[in-house]
Amino acid sequence: MSSEERRRREEELPRESPRGDEEAQQEQQNAGEQEVEYLSEPVEAGEPGVVSETAGEDLSVAPGEFVEEEPFEEGLSEEPLEITQDELSVLADELELARRERDEYLDSMRRMKAEMENSRKRQERERARNVQLASENLVRELLPVVDNLERALEAEGDIHEGVRATRDQLLAALEREGLVPLVSDGESFDPAVHEAIMGQPSDEHEEDTVIQTLERGYVLNGRPIRPAKVIVAR
Repeated sequence: MSSEERRRREEELPRESPRGDEEAQQEQQNAGEQEVEYLSEPVEAGEPGVVSETAGEDLSVAPGEFVEEEPFEEGLSEEPLEITQDELSVLADELELARRERDEYLDSMRRMKAEMENSRKRQERERARNVQLASENLVRELLPVVDNLERALEAEGDIHEGVRATRDQLLAALEREGLVPLVSDGESFDPAVHEAIMGQPSDEHEEDTVIQTLERGYVLNGRPIRPAKVIVAR
């Protein structure tokens, strides 16, 4: 191909201007802006078939941030309570009355405790005094018996009658104090008031019958103070 034909073909080809490239870029940019505007259009609530991804979410909270919900309290008022001077005076009077009642109760309990303690001490003193008086009375009753024994020992001759009389006087004094001798011969054996020293076969008495009393037993005010020592039939 000659140089003239090559030049002619080049002239026939359409020349590309830089303006064409700029127009293409502008068209692409305009298409992107239209797409962004389309995506950023708000979706109206209640539009059928459209669900918003941000529905029900608080857009002011960043993702991952924890928001503590405040508890709902009914009946609370943010207004400060106002107490009048009269109400304060009434409350002060009620407090003073409660304090006086408390002091009265405490004083009453202290007096009751003191009275109980005094009563206990008084009963102890009376008990000790009664024991002392009982001992004095018993000794006063036995002094004449001692006098009679001394007279019997000073007398010459047979003192058997004098000793018997002194014994009877002594027993009478003890009976006035509640002492009663036990009669055991011929009675059934009772371990509460009898102490068996030995058992002895007997054809005249039934088994467990007291045959003989070796030492008399006594009961003081209905209570055995010494069992009788006896021989029991076997």
